[in-house]
Amino acid sequence: MTLSRRQAIAAALAAPVAASAARAAGAAAPTLPDKAAFAATPLAYLDNAATHPISLGAQAAIAAYVAGRTMDPAAAARPRTDMGAVLAKFARLVNAAPDEVTWVQSTTMGEQMVLRAMGYPDQHVGKAGGRLVTDTLHFFASFPMYAEMAKQGVDVHWVRDRDGRIDLDDMRRAIVPGTKLVCLSLVSTVNGFRHDLKAVCDMAHGVGALVYADIIHAAGAVPIDLHGSGVDFAACATYKWLMGDFGLGFLYVRREVLSRLPRTQYGFYGFAAPGAADIGPRLSEPQTHVYPFDPPGKGASDIVDYAVKRGAIGQFATGTYSHAVPAQLDHSLDYIGGIGVERIQAHAQALLAPLREELPRRGYRLMTPPGTATPLLACALADAKGVLADPLAKARVRISLSENRFRVSPSVHNDMRDIERLIAALPRL
Repeated sequence: MTLSRRQAIAAALAAPVAASAARAAGAAAPTLPDKAAFAATPLAYLDNAATHPISLGAQAAIAAYVAGRTMDPAAAARPRTDMGAVLAKFARLVNAAPDEVTWVQSTTMGEQMVLRAMGYPDQHVGKAGGRLVTDTLHFFASFPMYAEMAKQGVDVHWVRDRDGRIDLDDMRRAIVPGTKLVCLSLVSTVNGFRHDLKAVCDMAHGVGALVYADIIHAAGAVPIDLHGSGVDFAACATYKWLMGDFGLGFLYVRREVLSRLPRTQYGFYGFAAPGAADIGPRLSEPQTHVYPFDPPGKGASDIVDYAVKRGAIGQFATGTYSHAVPAQLDHSLDYIGGIGVERIQAHAQALLAPLREELPRRGYRLMTPPGTATPLLACALADAKGVLADPLAKARVRISLSENRFRVSPSVHNDMRDIERLIAALPRL
């Protein structure tokens, strides 16, 4: 049977409502693997750390949003996504307060906002007391940014990995008095190594430095306690383990740090009408005094009166961001929370265990340190694309292939048959 356009819209509108009702009724958490929550595919898709598939529930939430954007009367009665509630769901996932979180377009945008707020690069060029420490397991696309700062005269110190780990003693030697900021990836995109974030934060705070963590490979994949770690800043996009999409992410700023930061971002979503400085991104426009029928100014300005929103939104929010992604995150964050991050982590570890044993037997060199409990397993292999692209394509197996390494990253929809297909497709070296 072919659905009419109106029937399809009605179905899309009903699906998120039904899912919300099931969650409210305390429906049992999905069993893993949960293939039914995702569209059927002939692929053994083991590249979730690159881009996670969108679930069917999130797809329905997007369809409902799009139905509203078409101005179709069938969608008119459905309430808009509560953006503040989605921020609160993310905050709960990573143990933060809702007012410590705001939207950003990407992880990199969040990192650059932090750098600007901390005065990098301009305020620290050729000056003591502005050391920036990072490491070689941080996101490799950030390397040129820090290399450019070093070329301009910023004291950038690199901690190099040892056997796929960043050694805490090496970090301790790098984080000396005069260090202002430490930037790292909580879970490395390169090999899945996970920092002891609290230990690094304790070191940094001991010399007066702050810490930024890229958490894109941690949020939704491994348990995170931002408050417990003491980290000052964190950011992530949503298209990986949060099962969202491109173009939107989150920035966390510890409440105690916010009041010490200069304002470096000025955007529509950071300001509100006088007396309306709520933390949510709801529209509450500043009061102008220049247009027809505007009231005259009573304060210091005869142009505009406004309030700065409280929390991270008031400090870092900019202009318009995606409204489709929060609609799907409203579903995805509930889905992740319903399963539990600990169960998601344990499921991935069970799938990776056979690979940790079998890959070395076949001649592959693991880059991921033993004992790593993240959902990424990486191997070094010269000309990995040339060696593996054809056999993997023939077996219809998808993993991350780089020039000289490859990475396997299972998620909730994968089962042991996917792992067996991968092992069968890998040639012996």
